Amino acid sequence: MPVYRSTPASGPRHGTGRRRRWWILGVLSTAQLLVVLDGTVMNIALPSAQADLGFPNGQRQWVVTAYALAFGSLLLLGGRIADLFGRRATFLVGMLGFAGTSALAGLAGGFGVLVAARAGQGLSSALLAPAALSLVGITFTDAGERATAFGVWGAAAGAGGAVGMPLGGVLTQYLGWRWAMYMNTVVATAAFAAGALLLAPAPRERTSRLDAPGTVLVGSGLFCLVYGFANAENHPWTSVATWGFLAVAVALLTAFTWWQARARHPLLPLRIVLDRDRGASLIALLQTSSAVFGIFLFGTYYLQQSLGYGPAATGLAYLPMIGGLIGTSPLATNVLLPRFGPKPVIAASAALAAGGLVLLAALGLDSPYPTAVLPALVLTGAGLGTIITATTSLATLGVAADDSGVTSAAVNAMQYVGGSIGVALLNTVSAAATTSYLAEHDASDAMTHKLAALSGYHSAFLCLAAAFAVCLLVAVPLYRRFTAHRADSACE
Repeated sequence: MPVYRSTPASGPRHGTGRRRRWWILGVLSTAQLLVVLDGTVMNIALPSAQADLGFPNGQRQWVVTAYALAFGSLLLLGGRIADLFGRRATFLVGMLGFAGTSALAGLAGGFGVLVAARAGQGLSSALLAPAALSLVGITFTDAGERATAFGVWGAAAGAGGAVGMPLGGVLTQYLGWRWAMYMNTVVATAAFAAGALLLAPAPRERTSRLDAPGTVLVGSGLFCLVYGFANAENHPWTSVATWGFLAVAVALLTAFTWWQARARHPLLPLRIVLDRDRGASLIALLQTSSAVFGIFLFGTYYLQQSLGYGPAATGLAYLPMIGGLIGTSPLATNVLLPRFGPKPVIAASAALAAGGLVLLAALGLDSPYPTAVLPALVLTGAGLGTIITATTSLATLGVAADDSGVTSAAVNAMQYVGGSIGVALLNTVSAAATTSYLAEHDASDAMTHKLAALSGYHSAFLCLAAAFAVCLLVAVPLYRRFTAHRADSACE
């Protein structure tokens, strides 16, 4: 019976003052914000970049895909590097690389340089993201502080997804597309300087070795997985460019699992993911991340194309949802988990988010924001904030310090793969619903096209609401029964 009590890990906390720890959290949360934001900020700046650099439509997807492939396929390697060579050093190298490659992307004079820079951003993110999450876990081991820290972390992740495309639109509209990249350089440079001053060197794992076969297998498998789902946005599922890569991904990841059970120094020890509470949390994160990416994508489409909002207004429209994320994040780990345990908390949060999505699926072309859009966003944000914070905290709870980097990488991988899967599947669902609506109505009427697009958004939101059954039917039953030791629990 778990009591949700952590084992104190060696790390910054033992020599870190209370105020210093919160400054560290600010730096680490900024890193997470940049990683999530950079996955979307370029999307809306892409047409301007294409017009400026003059590359054809057939190549433009690589500006987005290059980042996704590098980040998604190298996350586990980045996490293990943090364990082997030190989390502080890995974080700082990743942040410095992110600042440099962002500047290179902004200065790009041609398509090849831009794509290479975007891949460099993905590589840098794969280093700094797991190192940052690992540092959060080992910096905050006190129950109340850890709960609040993961609440802030979850809010940063949600905010990055919410403001990515609107921010990209504002920067592109008023300063030019290159500032969508320069902005990263400015913030990352400041975060690097602050991290170098605040982060103390922490003990690193000295007995293990890098698992080369495991690295090749999982890196190749995740590459094929992300690439296959990325192709699904532009190719039919029957195309070998889609199902072929997904089939290879399944084979490679199966081989990786087989090897991890036999390797002397496994890249991802199976004991990490086979723990019931951690495995349940990773499954819930996989599904929840698809909802986060889907809401921000189709919510932005709805606000801009159906309601006619501009980029700045769209960003402001998401603020209440971010408020819901921030407000419920500390509540989840400070109050709800210690008192009730994960089963009812995750189940209730999934139901709350699903309810908000159902409300989003009922919006019309003229739905008023205060009475229709606002409640749906707040409800969804509250549910997602609780799930993300609780599952992230539980997924990193009680992990040995030597494995905290790769565990954090597994958390990031679940979130990113979940987003890739969600966007690909939701685009398919939305496109099918839009096509079906047009086939049944007068396609020559402009209003019909608006209603057809709205039908596609509705289908995507309903699909996401139904997908929370994954949390209710798969993840929730896996959690062990909660034994209340309230003074020492609460996901320390």
